[in-house]
This record gives sequence, C-alpha cells and structure tokens, in this order.
Amino acid sequence: MTSRKNIYYWKCDRPSAFHAIKGNAEVTTENIKKEVDILLTHFFSSNDFESTVVSGQGNHLTFKAKRHQKDYFIRIENGPEGDEYMEIETEVMKCVQRLGIPTPHIYVVDSSRKYYSFAYQIMEYLDFGDLNKIYKDNKLDVLQVMHTLGQYIARWQKLTFEGFGTFNLKLFRENGILAGHHSCYADYYMTNLEKHLHFLEEQHFIDKKQQKNIYEEVQKHEWLLAISHGVLVHKDIALWNVMGDSNSILSVIDWDDSISGDPTDDISLMACFHSTKEINAIFNGYQTVSPLPDNFIPRFWLHLLRNMIVKAVIRVGAGYFKKNNDFFLFNSQHSNGMIFHDFTVTRLNKALECLKEGKEIIEL
Repeated sequence: MTSRKNIYYWKCDRPSAFHAIKGNAEVTTENIKKEVDILLTHFFSSNDFESTVVSGQGNHLTFKAKRHQKDYFIRIENGPEGDEYMEIETEVMKCVQRLGIPTPHIYVVDSSRKYYSFAYQIMEYLDFGDLNKIYKDNKLDVLQVMHTLGQYIARWQKLTFEGFGTFNLKLFRENGILAGHHSCYADYYMTNLEKHLHFLEEQHFIDKKQQKNIYEEVQKHEWLLAISHGVLVHKDIALWNVMGDSNSILSVIDWDDSISGDPTDDISLMACFHSTKEINAIFNGYQTVSPLPDNFIPRFWLHLLRNMIVKAVIRVGAGYFKKNNDFFLFNSQHSNGMIFHDFTVTRLNKALECLKEGKEIIEL
C-alpha cells in the first residue's frame, strides 16, 4: 500500500517528481487505451461503446466513452509509485456532494491494480468547460463567481477531521474514516519545506539569503499553526478545477490533492493567481456562510507563502517558464514564460513581506 504521509504536495513531492506534468508517462496514452477499452467492456458488460483520448492538464491520463447517447469520463493513474489516493478522492467527493456542492458522480473507482495496470475512476462526463478558459477570454463574471466560490469553500470546511495533512489510506480502508497522517498541523506545514527551499536555491530561483529569510520567518510564525482540528482543504483550487459558465459554478473537480488542513489554505491558493479585488470577493462570499478564522490575515500570508513556494518548485521543476504562449496557466496578465516567472517571484516576495511586516491585504 502506498502512503502520502511524507508528502506536502503530490506533484513535487512524489518520488518521481514532475512525472505526469512533464508528460513523460512510462506507457503512452494510445497504448494504455487498449487496456482502458477492456476495462470499459467489463464495466458496460458490452463492447457497444466508443472511446476517445481526451487531453488533460493534470496528473492523469483521461478518456471519454459514449454508450447509448450517454457520455462517461475515465481518469487513469499509471505513475511508477502505484499511488492509490483515488480512493480517498472519491470518498472526499461523496462527502462534498452531501453538502450540496456539485462535483462529478463517480460510478466506480479501483486503485488496487489487481485487474489492470493502473488505478482508475469512471465518472460522470461534464459537458461544460472550466472557468479558466472563460476567464482568459474575459467573459467571466469574476466577482460573482469568486463570491460563490468563497461560499463553497466555507461550506466544505464544515467537514472536519482528526489529524492533519494527507489522508491515511490504511485507516480509511480498515475503518472507513478520513483522518490526516499528522497529529500536529505544523508537522504537515513543515513537511519538505527545507527541501523545497533548497531546490529553489539550487535552481537560482532564490538566493541563500532569501532561503534563510523565508525559513526564519516561518519559524517566527509557527505559533499560528497550532490549530485544534483540520478542515477539508481542496489544495488545488483554481479556476481550471472549477467548471461552469460565465456567471455560475456547475462543478468543482480534481480533489486528488485534498487534505485535512487550515481554513485559510484554499483562500490563499486562489491568491496565488488573483488580484486583491477578486480575493475580496471570495472573502465576502465566505463570510455569508462562516466568519473568517482568528488571526486570519497573518495565517493567510503564512499559507500564501507556503503555497507560492510549492508553485515555484513545480513551475521551475516542470519547465513552466519555458512553455509556449498558449500554456493553460498563462493569461493576459502573464502571457509568456518570462512574465510568468516574474509574477511568481513577485507574489512569493509579497507574501513574505506582508507576513514579516504584518500588512493588511491591500494589493496583490
């Protein structure tokens, strides 16, 4: 059984870091499609379906199947680690659905690799696009959508757990309980922090002085991490993981990085990309459901700093700053790799500065 106990964030901490996002899967999508068709034949008890490869932006290989005018979406995890977190993700999505938050229905999940060489989910196919595409086309009612997203974040934080960090798969399989691996939230927050900072210094994204300043500032504020229980954190919340139309959210997808964590975390993740005005709309929506947590502003900066460190590790390690201009993360504000690099540096430094100086959330 694989475990994510020593993982802060899968994309950069998995043993084969950047495996999927660099596009170097050991088995090609076309080759694995043959095995997917066998899976679908067993699932439908028939071969009267059509299947196609679907290009994706995440960790997984993805396919679409059509049978009797109904569409299905198939996600495949075939990384070398044999990761089994799809079972956790499916349970999290069921919990979120029970709160009335729309997520895709999962028909079947299996990460055992007993019958196939991969873990898989067969799920509802959503026939609408992600909000990032609409946002990039300047057709999104951004403030309305952010307000709704703030409400959703507050609602899924009603789900609380024992323990912190990535969920314990062994415990879930034995007792059906979702609980984090760590008894102390600070232990999760600090997981691989030194490793991440060392990587960024090695790659000349930060220098030794910045590395030291960041680590010392985190240590000074470690008292803010003394929380009594974890709440559900999506941990990869961004507009490309929210589906809908120009003024509404129809589904929140990709819960495969979800953890038991701090209520400021998901909001700070959105601040990795968006302006103060847009983040304030999230705050406003959030507060229609729940009050902001105690010490919200310093906790927000502390988590924005941690998340920007992780974003920087991924962007450097996976070569995002060298991508073509049509890369999904680029938009009118950061339209190429060099501008995106400078944006990443600026946002990380802003989080550090505001944490250090106790600033309000005025300008991002």
